[in-house]
Amino acid sequence: GKNKMSVLNAVRNKIIHRIFAVIKNQTIYKNDLVLS
Repeated sequence: GKNKMSVLNAVRNKIIHRIFAVIKNQTIYKNDLVLS
């Protein structure tokens, strides 16, 4: 049971990190568009 939970947490963390990376990239991209 414990291994399953740690796997789920790892997958969730990976997804969250990817979402944050996308959001961060989008905001940087928008700022670049506004500045240029």
